[in-house]
Amino acid sequence: MAESALRDLPEWDLTDLYPGPESAELKADLADLEERAKAFEEIFQGRIGALDGDRLGEAVATYEAIEELAGRIGSFSGLYYVTRLDDTEAARFSQGIQEALTDISAHLLFFTLEINRIPDDAFAARLASPALAHYRPWLEEVRLFREHQLSDEAEHLLHDKSVAGRGAWMRLFDETIAGLRFTVDGETLTEEQTLSLLSDKSPDRRRKAAEALTEVFGRNARLFALITNTLVKDKEVEDRWRKYPTPAAARNLANQVEGEVVDALVSAVRDAYPRLSHRYYALKAKWFGVEKMPFWDRNAPLPEQDDALIPWSAATSTVIEAYGAFSPRLAEVGEKFFANRWIDAPVKPGKQGGAFAHPTVPSAHPYLLLNYQGKTRDVTTLAHELGHGVHQVLAGPRGALMADTPLTLAETASVFGEMLTFQAMLAQTDDPVRRKVMLAGKVEDMLNTVVRQIAFHSFEEKVHAERRGGELTPQRLGDIWLQVQAESLGPALELTDAYRNYWCYIPHFVHTPFYVYAYAFGDCLVNSLYAVYQQTPAGFEDKYLDMLRAGGTKRHKALLAPFGLDASDPAFWQKGLSVISGMIDELERLG
Repeated sequence: MAESALRDLPEWDLTDLYPGPESAELKADLADLEERAKAFEEIFQGRIGALDGDRLGEAVATYEAIEELAGRIGSFSGLYYVTRLDDTEAARFSQGIQEALTDISAHLLFFTLEINRIPDDAFAARLASPALAHYRPWLEEVRLFREHQLSDEAEHLLHDKSVAGRGAWMRLFDETIAGLRFTVDGETLTEEQTLSLLSDKSPDRRRKAAEALTEVFGRNARLFALITNTLVKDKEVEDRWRKYPTPAAARNLANQVEGEVVDALVSAVRDAYPRLSHRYYALKAKWFGVEKMPFWDRNAPLPEQDDALIPWSAATSTVIEAYGAFSPRLAEVGEKFFANRWIDAPVKPGKQGGAFAHPTVPSAHPYLLLNYQGKTRDVTTLAHELGHGVHQVLAGPRGALMADTPLTLAETASVFGEMLTFQAMLAQTDDPVRRKVMLAGKVEDMLNTVVRQIAFHSFEEKVHAERRGGELTPQRLGDIWLQVQAESLGPALELTDAYRNYWCYIPHFVHTPFYVYAYAFGDCLVNSLYAVYQQTPAGFEDKYLDMLRAGGTKRHKALLAPFGLDASDPAFWQKGLSVISGMIDELERLG
């Protein structure tokens, strides 16, 4: 049954982008992209400030078309590579494409720099043109960064060096993680397979998996510390030149969320640690008959949990039916991912761990990467990533410049999809034992999304602040990790020295500094949204779909207003956290 459940998992078909890395179509598009970028530079460089609104609108439309083509090429390169991280030819291809795109995009760099030099009054007058006003949301986002813009020469230098600087360190991280192997009971496993064993039914397998992770992470801690120190220092230098007041300020600006709103979220979650994670893990320790659980039992299944693997077909139908019960339109879009091989699901050597949804470009379609292993958590991960994918499809008509959603709102559809799936599964059971197991699993997922991610955020804040005083040793990074984890998880979990290097595999610290609070933002936001849906279902679907279709054209305040929600209100976060607390209340009653 175990083998059959994981048989015939879909692998994505990238030919909708290009037939292959050596295809004539890809080479032709790359040459065309370079020609168009150079022509754009020749026509417009040094002249943007003199264009009227109509002509500037035409220039933005031309720029958008060039960005669309670059996005298609870059998406194919990245998606081809992430399932072949151990393949030197795939790495060479991906690096070559990234270098080519970096060189080509240097011809476009002047455009946003010159847009930001237009005085506010003159810019406002140009927006009277419908051609330019169409792009108002993108233009406003570009101009958010005006005061942090450097000279043209400095911007070009940072741009040209990115592929040999930050980009190279990220590649080193990805290829190192993909190449790690862990031995458990004589079997050689990837990182993804070994991490999955931490939720295995067997206590012995969980312990052995943790021991393997501890040994390999410890052996590689110096390299991961070097990567971390270098990237944090690199960010500190650029932040200083751009005059960002805090390490998280650039991310907050890109997310279009006020720093005070993020601070309110972080404070609310940290204040809630005792009534959320501390209380839940104490309850779980009681279920396991111990005062303290070893750290490798944090995600252990309950003793009553059925360990049968869930076939892919069952996972698919569960998610699509849950989506369809809420919105036939949502299910209709979601079904395309399964019918058209837009998903890569199996665990494979050399494949990137975790899961993601990549939007590619509006003229194509998104792709989902999973590492499906048949567990209940894999089903909710499918629901999560499909939510991203559906969101990206619905926002696609906004175009290449305005389809992308700020990270804080990008997690809305994914977490809402998870909630729909969970509630559908919960409604199908009246067995109190099964209900307990399902509630516990959902609480753990929410704690991983909210509490764990805010602990990650605290780790980043401490590391970035302390790095300004000098390089951090692997020992010091481990000390900070253990401190924030102990604070967030509480006394019922035993965090020994063996856990100190588990910071090293978190990709967000490397790829997208200060991304992680967006998960907590999205989870609390969805909890509040779902409460509105339960209270007033009439008309909710249309408002929700309109929110997804908005893409990046509106900020959180405008998007949430139709639902009567306001993320700047401190009570907003308490409302979201109370949903988690309420589930723990029910678990306490169930015993």
